[in-house]
Amino acid sequence: MPRIVVLISGSGTNLQAIIDATQSGDLKAEIALVVSNKQAAYGLKRAEAAGIPTKVFSLKRFKDQGKSRVDFDVHVANSIAEYKPDLVVLAGWMHILSPEFLRVFPNNVINLHPALPGQFDGAHAIDRAFDAFQKGEITETGVMVHKVIAAVDQGQVIMKEPVPIYSSDSLEDLENRIHSVEHGLIVKGAQAFLDQLTSS
Repeated sequence: MPRIVVLISGSGTNLQAIIDATQSGDLKAEIALVVSNKQAAYGLKRAEAAGIPTKVFSLKRFKDQGKSRVDFDVHVANSIAEYKPDLVVLAGWMHILSPEFLRVFPNNVINLHPALPGQFDGAHAIDRAFDAFQKGEITETGVMVHKVIAAVDQGQVIMKEPVPIYSSDSLEDLENRIHSVEHGLIVKGAQAFLDQLTSS
């Protein structure tokens, strides 16, 4: 069974979708570890409830010890490598990974991003899409799962799905619609990546 490590920073709703899919057999993989950069992330409780090991790494603690962001990334990467993952999934991990992290996992990190390829890269993508819609610049946004490279949200797209925006939408309506698409797409994207791995 392929092994997955999931990186989170928050409530872990996408993590929960991955946990549910591994339990139902929709995602043919085992979650070996869940990593958070925040001790208070609710996603850690979700992992613990499912019997999945967890680790927390604090960038602030590293910096307080006089270490660099690269030191932090290398330490996190090496700690994850001990679990021998076939795939590392960023499911709301709110750190941009350095090239030093990606050297440890050169071609098997994927990210979920709430925008279509080439649109709204980086942070606050949903807010920016909503603003662009209100200005008449776009009629839809979307969600993508892509491979992670050193350039933010620029890696090879594994899967994407458009999400409509309606004139009656509040920002919260759009956020909810995007999140419901994310929960399905992260599972499909992870399975597609693992299918590629086994066929190559």
